[in-house]
Formats: sequence, structure tokens, C-alpha cells
Amino acid sequence: MEHLIQHFRKDEQTFIEKVIGWQREVEDRFAPKLTDFLDPRERFIVSSIIGQQNDLQICTFGGFQEAERQRLFICPSYFKPTMEDFQVSIFTINYPAKFMQLRHPDVLGALLSLGIGRNKFGDIRIEGDTIQFAAVGEVQDYIVANLTSIGKSKVRPEKLKANDQLITLTEEWFEKSYTVSSMRLDVVLATVVNISRQKSQSLIKAGKVKVNWTIREDTSFEVQEGDVLSARGYGRIKVIMTEGRTKKDKIRLQVGRLEQK
Repeated sequence: MEHLIQHFRKDEQTFIEKVIGWQREVEDRFAPKLTDFLDPRERFIVSSIIGQQNDLQICTFGGFQEAERQRLFICPSYFKPTMEDFQVSIFTINYPAKFMQLRHPDVLGALLSLGIGRNKFGDIRIEGDTIQFAAVGEVQDYIVANLTSIGKSKVRPEKLKANDQLITLTEEWFEKSYTVSSMRLDVVLATVVNISRQKSQSLIKAGKVKVNWTIREDTSFEVQEGDVLSARGYGRIKVIMTEGRTKKDKIRLQVGRLEQK
């Protein structure tokens, strides 16, 4: 286990210990463990630790097709989970779209203001006037009763039925090579999105930049292969690999930029 843990960052240690606890719980009780919604980085950590065990399996479901945030069902390898086991509810939000347009931050802010943690909500998807989001089953009644407004708009959440149509996203990653002087967060971000180093540092210090779905406010934070960066207003970036150094000792990076259609 130690040789696995050393490949992760120190600030991920707490989550790693939680995952080890889940593993032991399933092994000792021979009973499945259902997690809250996890982001891709968290799911990668779970797979790296528990995925090594032949007697356990990890099943995932987030409600939407290719959901970014998903619940994990960790269970003995002989167990056959059903969709109902994941306890995911999908909601649509009815609101007067004729008079205003709600955005992703508006919806997320309203959900968090209910006093429920981010890990209780999955993806939030918006297409035109249609807003849909996933939530853990145990908070569905609370949402219906308490989510009455988003911003200045009165809203009415409604749970979707199994055969209702869900919003699907079409994403395409475009790869390109860059050279950077270092793997500092401010340097990588400035280079890839083509902004000044000063602008990059301002975004980071303002809490508008995430690495692996976690806000990073340290401009000197060291970016690694496989990291996913997102900066508000500039989209999402994935550091695919480092390709060695140039004659001037700069680092070659293969980077993906995400575009949604």
C-alpha cells in the first residue's frame, strides 16, 4: 500500500485514509459500500487502491451518460448491483425562462445554500432553458421542499422519471504541444491559455483556478502529468504528458484543451 500512496500528493492523504477505511469495511463485513458523488480524481484514487483487490469490485453511476461526478458502489466481486442500489435521483428545474437565464454557478450556489455538501450533488447540466441535476436519493425530499428560488427567480424542482430524456454533452479534446519554463501552476496556465503571467497569478489568488477539481491559490503549486486544470472563463486543460526538455532546458508538454459542443 505504501508504494501506491507515495504517488499521490500529501494533501490527498486524508482522502486516501478514508478509501482504505471503505476497503476494510467491505472486506470485514462482506457488505457493499455506497459513496457520495466523487470527482474523477477521487475515483482514480479509489481505483488505484481498491482496484488492486481481486475479491472486490467498483461499480460507478452518476445518473447522466458519461457523468463527471459519480457515486461508487464498492462490493465483493460476486455482488451484482442494480441501478436502484446507487440511489441517484435526477431533477429538472422549472422556472420562468422567458424572463431570465440561469447559469451553472447560479444553480450550484442555490443547492449549496440549502446546507447540503457538494458531494451530495452530481452533475448539473444546462441546455437552453432546460436545467437538470443529479442528487443522492436521501436528500430528494429535502430538495423538493426547500429549493424554492435561484437568484431572484422562483423555481420548482421536479424529480424525473426513469424514461424521461436527459441532457447529453458532446465534448471534444484538442491536443497541442507547448514549452514551459517550469511546471508551476501560474506558468503552465499562462502559457496554455495565452495570458500574461500576472493575469494567471491574479486568477489563482482569486480562487478561480482548480487542479483536479480542487481550488489552488498557490501560484507556485507544482503541476504533474495527468492533472486537470480549470480556470473560470478559460475552460479546462489536461496535462497529458511531459515530453522531455528542449535545448534551452524548457519542458515540452502535451496538453489537451476541452471544447463542449
